[in-house]
Parts: sequence; C-alpha cells; structure tokens
Amino acid sequence: MRRPFIAGNWKLQKTIGEALELVEALKKQVAGVDGVDIVVAPVFTALTKVAEALDGSNISLAAQNCYTEKSGAYTGEVSPPFLKDAGCSYAIVGHSERRQIFGETSAFVNAKVKALLDEGLQAIFCIGETLQERESDQMYDVLSAQVKEGLTGLDAADMQNVVIAYEPVWAIGTGKTASNEQAGEAHAFIRGLVRGLFDEETAEAVRILYGGSVKPGNVDGLMAQPDVDGALVGGASLQADDFARIVKFERA
Repeated sequence: MRRPFIAGNWKLQKTIGEALELVEALKKQVAGVDGVDIVVAPVFTALTKVAEALDGSNISLAAQNCYTEKSGAYTGEVSPPFLKDAGCSYAIVGHSERRQIFGETSAFVNAKVKALLDEGLQAIFCIGETLQERESDQMYDVLSAQVKEGLTGLDAADMQNVVIAYEPVWAIGTGKTASNEQAGEAHAFIRGLVRGLFDEETAEAVRILYGGSVKPGNVDGLMAQPDVDGALVGGASLQADDFARIVKFERA
C-alpha cells in the first residue's frame, strides 16, 4: 500500500501571522493522524516562521516553487538550497498556474525537478490538461508529453523522491471536480506512463495526487480510486477544519 499524501497549496494567501494561526489550529486537529504524509505550502515569506511552528509535529513544509540554479544574479528567485535552509522538505513545481500565467515549459519544470533532487529535497511535480485539450481529445497526448518531458533524465532511484500531482486545469479553483471515475482513469494512465519510462516497481511505488477543487465532501470518493494516492488541495487548505477533514479522509 502506498502511503497517502495530502498537501495544502496556500498559493498567494496568508500573511506570516495568518499562516502561523492556521498551522497552530491545524496541528491540534491532525496531531493524532498516523499513516498519512501531511504537507503545507505557504508563501516564501512565511516559510521560516512556519517551519519553526511545525517543528516536532507530523506536518512537513513545502515551497510553492523554486529556481533551477543554486545562487547567482537571479533577482526575485529562490533556489533549492535556500528552501532547504528555510526548513522545506518539498517544493511544488510545474503547477498549471506557473505553466499558464508565467509560461513555464516542461523543459524548465524538468530542470527544477532535478535541482530539487540534487539538493536532497522532494518534488511535487504537477501535470494536467485544459478543458479545451480534454474536449478535443488531446488529454492523453498532453499528459504523455508533460510526464515524459518533465521526468527526462531521471532514473528509478530519483523517482523515490518525486510525487506526481494530476490537476485538470479546468477543475482548479472553479468548483468543478473531475468525477471519481475521470480522476481514476487519468491516474491509471499516468501510472502506466511511469511504468513505461521506468519499471513496474517504480510505477507501483510512485504516489499520484489529485488536485482540483478537492473538498471535505468529495475527498472520500476520490481516495477510493485505486490509483489516487492523495490530494493537492487549494482553497480548502486555507481552513483548518476543512483541511483536517481531508487529511482524515475515509475510503468510500
């Protein structure tokens, strides 16, 4: 059995004070949860303070992005060594908002994955199709390209430190969620891609998360799908009660 993985992507939300208030409430609500990897991803400015607040808890810290180079003349960027120094264990890369708004390519995302692994951090590697791509029957081609290009140059050992997050772009922040069957079908396809790129053992071990308007009311059905190993949660992760209920999902 793959260990479930529930991550909260706070996006551009929560000042340092608000972030600390949220993690203090969350720590109390999930203190007794065992057997689930719990991760929160605040904004860069809150990372160090949140890391201090999470010390000794069962919640790990992620950044929402990273740069490919360790240091240098890259104004405004934050690299894996600095994230590690701030207390991060993970970083999210390839999120659809980075791809869509900031024009990040799969090659750039691939370089970020490698930079994280080189620093001993784990990558939460995001992929997903737009509504137009789904409706024009390009979904599988898009996912294939994103997986193959994003994982280029990695080996099976590297994949032990990669978590894949499938986020259909049309479901992010829209209130729309892929049906349980749609999510399960996409996750099974992605696992098959990993099998083809690496091997059966790697495919069976890699954790694939679903993201896209995950809420307390739909997490149980999603987690019942055999290839859905967790969730990358957006809006619902900003409320301790909602996120704690998602962490405490019940397999339907």
